Amino acid sequence: MAGFLLWLLLLVFCWPIALLALVLYPIVWLLTLPLRLVGITVNAVFAFLGALLMLPARILRGRPA
Repeated sequence: MAGFLLWLLLLVFCWPIALLALVLYPIVWLLTLPLRLVGITVNAVFAFLGALLMLPARILRGRPA
């Protein structure tokens, strides 16, 4: 909601920049989508490696009493 209100404020004070932002936002979103997918994948790989390294400790710990 705050982003929309800021955009409306920009529309009132400088409408060409507001319209340019409105047009460019989907293009920028599409350009950054692969980077976000790479970030999600790298995060998943690190989570998997962390779980794999902690597996022996979890097995040796046993069941909580």
